[in-house]
Amino acid sequence: MPRTSAWPLALSCIVLIVYASLYPFADWRDQGLAPWSFLFASLPKYWTGFDVAFNVTGYVPLGFLLTLTALRTGRGQHAIVRATLVCLALSMAMETVQSFLPARVPSNVDLVLNVVGGWLGAAMAGALESFGAIDRWSRLRERWFVADASGALVLLALWPTALLFPAAVPFGLGQVMERLEGFLAALLDDSPFLDWLPVRDVELQPLVAAAEFVCVVLGLLIPCLLAYCVVRSRLRRALLCLVIVLVGVGTTTLSAALSYSPKYAWDWLQAPVLAAVAIAPLLALGLAWLGLRTCAAVALLAMGIYLAILNQAPADPYFAQTLQTWEQGRFIRFNGLAQWLGWLWPYATILYLLSLLRDPDGKN
Repeated sequence: MPRTSAWPLALSCIVLIVYASLYPFADWRDQGLAPWSFLFASLPKYWTGFDVAFNVTGYVPLGFLLTLTALRTGRGQHAIVRATLVCLALSMAMETVQSFLPARVPSNVDLVLNVVGGWLGAAMAGALESFGAIDRWSRLRERWFVADASGALVLLALWPTALLFPAAVPFGLGQVMERLEGFLAALLDDSPFLDWLPVRDVELQPLVAAAEFVCVVLGLLIPCLLAYCVVRSRLRRALLCLVIVLVGVGTTTLSAALSYSPKYAWDWLQAPVLAAVAIAPLLALGLAWLGLRTCAAVALLAMGIYLAILNQAPADPYFAQTLQTWEQGRFIRFNGLAQWLGWLWPYATILYLLSLLRDPDGKN
Protein backbone atom coordinates (compact mmCIF):
# COMPACT_ATOMS: atom_id res chain seq x y z
CA MET A 1 0.00 0.00 0.00
CA PRO A 2 1.47 3.42 -0.93
CA ARG A 3 2.61 5.63 1.91
CA THR A 4 0.56 8.81 2.21
CA SER A 5 0.64 11.87 4.42
CA ALA A 6 -3.01 12.56 3.59
CA TRP A 7 -4.45 10.25 6.26
CA PRO A 8 -2.60 11.73 9.30
CA LEU A 9 -3.39 15.19 7.95
CA ALA A 10 -7.07 14.21 7.66
CA LEU A 11 -7.02 13.01 11.28
CA SER A 12 -5.44 16.34 12.28
CA CYS A 13 -8.26 18.16 10.48
CA ILE A 14 -10.87 16.12 12.35
CA VAL A 15 -9.26 16.89 15.72
CA LEU A 16 -9.04 20.60 14.91
CA ILE A 17 -12.63 20.73 13.67
CA VAL A 18 -13.84 19.07 16.87
CA TYR A 19 -11.87 21.57 18.97
CA ALA A 20 -13.06 24.56 16.95
CA SER A 21 -16.68 23.37 17.02
CA LEU A 22 -16.85 22.74 20.77
CA TYR A 23 -14.61 25.53 22.10
CA PRO A 24 -14.70 26.72 24.91
CA PHE A 25 -15.85 23.34 26.36
CA ALA A 26 -17.57 25.06 29.31
CA ASP A 27 -20.95 25.05 31.09
CA TRP A 28 -22.26 21.81 29.59
CA ARG A 29 -25.98 21.47 30.30
CA ASP A 30 -29.24 20.06 29.00
CA GLN A 31 -31.13 23.05 27.61
CA GLY A 32 -34.43 21.19 27.33
CA LEU A 33 -34.28 20.81 23.55
CA ALA A 34 -33.95 17.71 21.43
CA PRO A 35 -30.33 17.60 20.19
CA TRP A 36 -31.55 17.38 16.58
CA SER A 37 -34.12 20.20 16.83
CA PHE A 38 -31.79 22.59 15.00
CA LEU A 39 -32.48 20.62 11.80
CA PHE A 40 -36.04 21.93 11.70
CA ALA A 41 -35.40 25.41 13.12
CA SER A 42 -35.96 28.55 11.06
CA LEU A 43 -33.00 30.09 9.29
CA PRO A 44 -30.80 32.26 11.55
CA LYS A 45 -31.54 35.97 11.39
CA TYR A 46 -27.97 37.10 11.89
CA TRP A 47 -25.01 35.83 9.89
CA THR A 48 -21.90 37.33 8.31
CA GLY A 49 -19.84 36.61 5.25
CA PHE A 50 -17.02 35.65 7.60
CA ASP A 51 -19.17 32.90 9.18
CA VAL A 52 -20.26 31.57 5.79
CA ALA A 53 -16.72 31.53 4.44
CA PHE A 54 -15.36 29.85 7.56
CA ASN A 55 -18.03 27.14 7.65
CA VAL A 56 -17.34 26.27 4.02
CA THR A 57 -13.54 26.52 4.01
CA GLY A 58 -13.22 24.76 7.37
CA TYR A 59 -14.33 21.47 5.82
CA VAL A 60 -12.65 21.82 2.40
CA PRO A 61 -9.28 20.40 3.62
CA LEU A 62 -11.01 17.45 5.29
CA GLY A 63 -12.97 16.50 2.17
CA PHE A 64 -9.85 16.91 0.06
CA LEU A 65 -7.62 14.84 2.34
CA LEU A 66 -10.16 12.04 2.85
CA THR A 67 -10.59 11.69 -0.89
CA LEU A 68 -6.85 11.90 -1.45
CA THR A 69 -6.31 9.15 1.14
CA ALA A 70 -8.76 6.88 -0.67
CA LEU A 71 -7.15 7.58 -4.06
CA ARG A 72 -3.61 7.05 -2.76
CA THR A 73 -4.46 3.76 -1.06
CA GLY A 74 -6.33 2.19 -3.97
CA ARG A 75 -9.84 2.70 -2.58
CA GLY A 76 -10.90 5.40 -5.01
CA GLN A 77 -14.31 4.02 -5.98
CA HIS A 78 -17.02 6.45 -4.77
CA ALA A 79 -14.29 8.32 -2.85
CA ILE A 80 -15.98 11.72 -3.29
CA VAL A 81 -19.31 10.41 -2.02
CA ARG A 82 -17.75 8.66 0.97
CA ALA A 83 -15.67 11.71 1.92
CA THR A 84 -18.74 13.94 1.71
CA LEU A 85 -20.72 11.54 3.91
CA VAL A 86 -17.93 11.56 6.51
CA CYS A 87 -18.03 15.38 6.52
CA LEU A 88 -21.82 15.22 6.91
CA ALA A 89 -21.55 12.79 9.83
CA LEU A 90 -18.86 14.87 11.56
CA SER A 91 -20.74 18.15 11.10
CA MET A 92 -23.99 16.56 12.27
CA ALA A 93 -22.23 15.25 15.38
CA MET A 94 -20.67 18.65 16.15
CA GLU A 95 -23.92 20.58 15.69
CA THR A 96 -25.77 18.04 17.85
CA VAL A 97 -23.21 18.26 20.67
CA GLN A 98 -23.35 22.06 20.49
CA SER A 99 -26.95 21.77 21.75
CA PHE A 100 -25.42 21.10 25.19
CA LEU A 101 -23.10 24.15 25.06
CA PRO A 102 -24.80 27.48 25.87
CA ALA A 103 -21.89 29.37 24.30
CA ARG A 104 -22.45 27.70 20.92
CA VAL A 105 -25.51 27.78 18.67
CA PRO A 106 -26.24 24.72 16.48
CA SER A 107 -27.42 25.68 13.02
CA ASN A 108 -28.86 23.85 10.04
CA VAL A 109 -27.17 26.44 7.81
CA ASP A 110 -23.79 25.60 9.34
CA LEU A 111 -24.47 21.93 8.64
CA VAL A 112 -25.24 22.59 4.98
CA LEU A 113 -22.22 24.87 4.57
CA ASN A 114 -19.93 22.31 6.18
CA VAL A 115 -21.15 19.58 3.84
CA VAL A 116 -20.75 21.90 0.85
CA GLY A 117 -17.17 22.60 1.94
CA GLY A 118 -16.43 18.90 2.36
CA TRP A 119 -17.88 18.14 -1.09
CA LEU A 120 -15.87 20.96 -2.68
CA GLY A 121 -12.66 19.60 -1.19
CA ALA A 122 -13.49 16.07 -2.28
CA ALA A 123 -14.36 17.26 -5.79
CA MET A 124 -11.05 19.12 -6.00
CA ALA A 125 -9.16 15.94 -5.14
CA GLY A 126 -11.22 14.00 -7.69
CA ALA A 127 -10.48 16.60 -10.36
CA LEU A 128 -6.76 16.44 -9.62
CA GLU A 129 -6.92 12.66 -9.94
CA SER A 130 -8.69 12.86 -13.30
CA PHE A 131 -5.97 15.20 -14.62
CA GLY A 132 -3.21 12.88 -13.37
CA ALA A 133 -1.92 15.38 -10.82
CA ILE A 134 -1.94 12.89 -7.93
CA ASP A 135 0.15 10.38 -9.86
CA ARG A 136 2.60 13.15 -10.75
CA TRP A 137 2.79 14.15 -7.08
CA SER A 138 3.49 10.52 -6.13
CA ARG A 139 6.37 10.35 -8.59
CA LEU A 140 7.66 13.72 -7.40
CA ARG A 141 7.53 12.59 -3.79
CA GLU A 142 9.50 9.43 -4.60
CA ARG A 143 12.21 11.50 -6.28
CA TRP A 144 12.44 14.21 -3.62
CA PHE A 145 11.88 12.46 -0.29
CA VAL A 146 13.01 9.33 1.49
CA ALA A 147 10.53 6.44 1.64
CA ASP A 148 9.15 7.13 5.14
CA ALA A 149 8.75 10.92 5.03
CA SER A 150 5.11 11.14 6.15
CA GLY A 151 5.80 12.40 9.68
CA ALA A 152 8.01 15.27 8.55
CA LEU A 153 5.66 16.21 5.71
CA VAL A 154 2.69 16.34 8.09
CA LEU A 155 4.60 18.55 10.53
CA LEU A 156 5.77 20.84 7.73
CA ALA A 157 2.22 21.08 6.38
CA LEU A 158 0.90 22.05 9.83
CA TRP A 159 3.64 24.62 10.52
CA PRO A 160 2.03 27.52 8.56
CA THR A 161 -1.30 26.97 10.35
CA ALA A 162 0.52 27.06 13.69
CA LEU A 163 2.05 30.41 12.69
CA LEU A 164 -1.38 31.93 12.06
CA PHE A 165 -2.04 32.29 15.78
CA PRO A 166 -0.28 35.49 16.91
CA ALA A 167 2.98 34.94 18.76
CA ALA A 168 4.80 37.26 21.16
CA VAL A 169 7.99 36.65 19.14
CA PRO A 170 7.79 36.09 15.35
CA PHE A 171 7.95 32.33 14.58
CA GLY A 172 7.78 31.80 18.36
CA LEU A 173 5.90 28.52 18.66
CA GLY A 174 5.73 26.57 21.91
CA GLN A 175 5.65 29.47 24.38
CA VAL A 176 3.59 27.65 27.00
CA MET A 177 5.41 27.88 30.32
CA GLU A 178 3.73 31.03 31.65
CA ARG A 179 0.25 29.72 30.79
CA LEU A 180 1.13 26.28 32.11
CA GLU A 181 2.21 27.79 35.43
CA GLY A 182 -1.09 29.66 35.71
CA PHE A 183 -3.12 26.59 34.78
CA LEU A 184 -1.37 24.36 37.33
CA ALA A 185 -1.67 27.00 40.04
CA ALA A 186 -5.43 27.28 39.43
CA LEU A 187 -5.80 23.50 39.25
CA LEU A 188 -3.94 22.88 42.51
CA ASP A 189 -5.39 25.87 44.38
CA ASP A 190 -6.46 25.02 47.96
CA SER A 191 -4.56 21.74 47.82
CA PRO A 192 -1.29 20.73 49.52
CA PHE A 193 0.19 20.01 46.09
CA LEU A 194 0.32 23.76 45.33
CA ASP A 195 3.51 23.96 47.41
CA TRP A 196 5.14 21.46 45.07
CA LEU A 197 5.11 23.89 42.15
CA PRO A 198 8.47 25.55 41.48
CA VAL A 199 8.39 29.27 42.20
CA ARG A 200 10.34 31.73 40.07
CA ASP A 201 12.41 34.24 42.04
CA VAL A 202 11.92 37.01 39.46
CA GLU A 203 9.24 37.92 36.96
CA LEU A 204 9.78 37.04 33.34
CA GLN A 205 11.46 39.87 31.44
CA PRO A 206 10.97 40.86 27.77
CA LEU A 207 13.59 39.41 25.46
CA VAL A 208 16.51 41.65 24.60
CA ALA A 209 17.19 42.22 20.91
CA ALA A 210 19.93 39.58 20.77
CA ALA A 211 17.70 36.90 22.31
CA GLU A 212 14.85 37.80 19.95
CA PHE A 213 17.27 37.55 17.03
CA VAL A 214 18.33 34.04 18.11
CA CYS A 215 14.71 32.92 18.55
CA VAL A 216 13.69 34.12 15.09
CA VAL A 217 16.74 32.51 13.46
CA LEU A 218 16.02 29.19 15.17
CA GLY A 219 12.29 29.49 14.49
CA LEU A 220 13.04 29.52 10.76
CA LEU A 221 16.00 27.14 10.89
CA ILE A 222 14.18 24.29 12.66
CA PRO A 223 11.56 23.60 9.92
CA CYS A 224 14.37 23.74 7.35
CA LEU A 225 16.33 21.10 9.29
CA LEU A 226 13.14 19.07 9.65
CA ALA A 227 12.80 19.07 5.85
CA TYR A 228 16.47 18.08 5.52
CA CYS A 229 15.72 14.96 7.58
CA VAL A 230 13.72 13.49 4.68
CA VAL A 231 15.52 15.00 1.65
CA ARG A 232 18.96 13.84 0.54
CA SER A 233 19.75 16.11 -2.43
CA ARG A 234 21.51 19.34 -1.46
CA LEU A 235 19.94 21.27 -4.34
CA ARG A 236 16.44 20.16 -3.34
CA ARG A 237 17.19 21.03 0.27
CA ALA A 238 18.18 24.54 -0.82
CA LEU A 239 14.95 24.96 -2.79
CA LEU A 240 12.84 23.70 0.14
CA CYS A 241 14.69 26.05 2.50
CA LEU A 242 13.75 29.07 0.39
CA VAL A 243 10.13 27.89 0.12
CA ILE A 244 9.90 27.38 3.90
CA VAL A 245 11.25 30.86 4.62
CA LEU A 246 8.88 32.47 2.11
CA VAL A 247 5.89 30.56 3.51
CA GLY A 248 6.87 31.48 7.08
CA VAL A 249 7.22 35.18 6.26
CA GLY A 250 3.98 35.19 4.27
CA THR A 251 1.99 33.43 7.00
CA THR A 252 3.35 35.68 9.75
CA THR A 253 2.42 38.71 7.66
CA LEU A 254 -1.09 37.34 7.18
CA SER A 255 -1.38 36.76 10.94
CA ALA A 256 -0.34 40.36 11.62
CA ALA A 257 -2.86 41.63 9.07
CA LEU A 258 -5.65 39.60 10.69
CA SER A 259 -4.65 40.60 14.21
CA TYR A 260 -4.17 44.33 13.73
CA SER A 261 -5.08 45.49 10.21
CA PRO A 262 -3.59 45.16 6.71
CA LYS A 263 -1.73 48.46 7.03
CA TYR A 264 0.25 46.99 9.97
CA ALA A 265 0.91 43.67 8.23
CA TRP A 266 4.68 44.24 7.97
CA ASP A 267 5.26 46.00 11.30
CA TRP A 268 6.56 42.76 12.84
CA LEU A 269 9.71 43.08 10.67
CA GLN A 270 11.66 45.21 13.14
CA ALA A 271 15.47 45.43 12.96
CA PRO A 272 16.39 42.26 14.95
CA VAL A 273 13.69 40.25 13.18
CA LEU A 274 14.65 41.52 9.73
CA ALA A 275 18.30 40.62 10.37
CA ALA A 276 17.27 37.15 11.57
CA VAL A 277 15.08 36.55 8.51
CA ALA A 278 18.07 37.42 6.32
CA ILE A 279 20.54 35.26 8.26
CA ALA A 280 18.37 32.16 8.84
CA PRO A 281 18.23 30.94 5.20
CA LEU A 282 21.98 31.50 4.79
CA LEU A 283 22.64 29.43 7.90
CA ALA A 284 20.19 26.75 6.69
CA LEU A 285 21.90 26.59 3.29
CA GLY A 286 25.22 26.14 5.05
CA LEU A 287 23.84 23.08 6.88
CA ALA A 288 22.43 21.46 3.73
CA TRP A 289 25.42 19.11 3.49
CA LEU A 290 24.61 17.30 6.76
CA GLY A 291 23.43 13.68 6.81
CA LEU A 292 19.83 12.79 7.60
CA ARG A 293 20.30 11.73 11.23
CA THR A 294 22.79 14.53 11.84
CA CYS A 295 20.13 16.99 10.69
CA ALA A 296 17.74 15.46 13.22
CA ALA A 297 20.32 15.83 16.00
CA VAL A 298 21.10 19.45 15.10
CA ALA A 299 17.37 20.24 14.85
CA LEU A 300 16.79 18.71 18.29
CA LEU A 301 19.61 20.79 19.79
CA ALA A 302 18.28 23.93 18.11
CA MET A 303 14.79 23.19 19.43
CA GLY A 304 16.07 22.90 22.99
CA ILE A 305 17.84 26.27 22.82
CA TYR A 306 14.86 27.86 21.07
CA LEU A 307 12.29 26.74 23.66
CA ALA A 308 14.56 27.59 26.58
CA ILE A 309 14.99 31.18 25.40
CA LEU A 310 11.42 31.67 24.19
CA ASN A 311 9.83 30.51 27.43
CA GLN A 312 11.83 33.05 29.42
CA ALA A 313 9.79 35.83 27.80
CA PRO A 314 6.41 37.03 29.07
CA ALA A 315 3.46 38.02 26.92
CA ASP A 316 3.51 41.82 26.65
CA PRO A 317 0.26 43.83 27.20
CA TYR A 318 -0.26 44.46 23.48
CA PHE A 319 0.15 40.76 22.77
CA ALA A 320 -2.34 39.89 25.53
CA GLN A 321 -4.83 42.31 23.98
CA THR A 322 -4.34 40.61 20.60
CA LEU A 323 -5.05 37.22 22.15
CA GLN A 324 -8.35 38.55 23.52
CA THR A 325 -9.30 39.58 19.98
CA TRP A 326 -8.65 36.05 18.76
CA GLU A 327 -10.06 34.17 21.74
CA GLN A 328 -13.23 36.21 22.37
CA GLY A 329 -14.01 37.90 19.07
CA ARG A 330 -14.52 36.89 15.49
CA PHE A 331 -11.38 34.70 15.51
CA ILE A 332 -12.76 32.30 18.12
CA ARG A 333 -12.71 29.44 15.62
CA PHE A 334 -9.31 30.36 14.26
CA ASN A 335 -8.26 30.12 17.90
CA GLY A 336 -9.35 26.50 17.91
CA LEU A 337 -7.59 25.76 14.64
CA ALA A 338 -4.28 27.47 15.33
CA GLN A 339 -3.72 28.05 19.04
CA TRP A 340 -3.04 24.46 20.05
CA LEU A 341 -0.92 23.90 16.96
CA GLY A 342 1.14 26.94 17.90
CA TRP A 343 1.64 25.57 21.39
CA LEU A 344 2.25 21.92 20.57
CA TRP A 345 3.99 21.91 17.17
CA PRO A 346 7.53 22.14 18.64
CA TYR A 347 6.89 19.33 21.11
CA ALA A 348 5.42 17.05 18.43
CA THR A 349 8.49 17.84 16.33
CA ILE A 350 10.76 16.86 19.23
CA LEU A 351 9.04 13.46 19.46
CA TYR A 352 9.43 12.96 15.72
CA LEU A 353 13.12 13.90 15.78
CA LEU A 354 13.73 11.53 18.69
CA SER A 355 12.08 8.73 16.70
CA LEU A 356 14.49 9.41 13.83
CA LEU A 357 17.49 9.30 16.13
CA ARG A 358 16.31 6.01 17.65
CA ASP A 359 15.95 4.41 14.22
CA PRO A 360 18.72 1.77 14.07
CA ASP A 361 18.60 1.80 10.27
CA GLY A 362 19.15 5.54 10.00
CA LYS A 363 22.26 6.71 8.20
CA ASN A 364 24.43 9.74 8.50
